[in-house]
Amino acid sequence: MPEPRALKKLSKEAYISLATFRRNGKAVQTPVWFAILGGKLYVVTDGTSAKVKRIRATKRVRVAPCNVWGGVSGQWIDGTGRILKEKGLIERAHAALCEKYGWQMGLLDTVSRVFGRIGRRAYLELSVGAAGVAPE
Repeated sequence: MPEPRALKKLSKEAYISLATFRRNGKAVQTPVWFAILGGKLYVVTDGTSAKVKRIRATKRVRVAPCNVWGGVSGQWIDGTGRILKEKGLIERAHAALCEKYGWQMGLLDTVSRVFGRIGRRAYLELSVGAAGVAPE
């Protein structure tokens, strides 16, 4: 079971810093929007982004609360990430992001459609805390 207190603290944040890992083990941090659904974090991003490629290579992730510029303001939580394939779960994740970010998510959707990027989207599912840490 994920750490409920950690998720509760994160739920009040607008951004998390998502650290994904290169094959050489070096972390790359990116501030992202997220929504919590069923004890997991969901993120939408461009499917051609480097963070998606890194999650394909290694499932290891870390998250921490941050500001819009990526300045971390809390403790890191280890976990694992995966790229969603299930249409129903993608729809629920998108609805949760829309509920959390409102008009801002609507604007992102509109811009993505106008520039033809909506079809390139990838939805990430992050399992963090005790349940998200893969055994070594």
